[in-house]
Amino acid sequence: MRISAAALGAAVVTAFALPSSATVRITNDPGGEIGPYLERFETLRKSGQNVVIDGPCLSACTMLVGVIPRDHLCVTSRARLGFHSAWRPDEAGRQVVSPDGTDLLMNAYPQQIRDWITRRGGLSPRLIYLAGSELASMYPACGRARNEVATSSSGPEHFLFRQSTSSFASGRRGTRKPLHH
Repeated sequence: MRISAAALGAAVVTAFALPSSATVRITNDPGGEIGPYLERFETLRKSGQNVVIDGPCLSACTMLVGVIPRDHLCVTSRARLGFHSAWRPDEAGRQVVSPDGTDLLMNAYPQQIRDWITRRGGLSPRLIYLAGSELASMYPACGRARNEVATSSSGPEHFLFRQSTSSFASGRRGTRKPLHH
């Protein structure tokens, strides 16, 4: 059976254009301001893309577990979530805990994550890490059982959230005091 070049081209374009066929891999995200992360994750959720946590996902990055549907999320053995309280810069630029921001974070997390955080004393300025078998007991592992979500064979991969330094936590915009996590 012969397939015309036009039909094949249309099929290829369609396969790469469908948002749910792409995979976003988080490999090294240190976090930053809460607002931009919530906006990005909401856009990602609406796109239907799969998300692979394949390395450190710290601070504001951890909100993705409360925004991305569980059936679009998987973790690798390298996945590591790091949680801490939200903060704002004070007049002198020092980090001070933001109770409202910390409440917003806790409310964004699924109950299982909130319970895990509570068992460890709650959110504080100190990072607490969820990784290994504890994380694997809460989220599906990436791989064949997840319909190859962790491999490029399920569609193009995007590294939208890979950062070596935070582009959100540095500096203030005007007089606004952004929440950081």
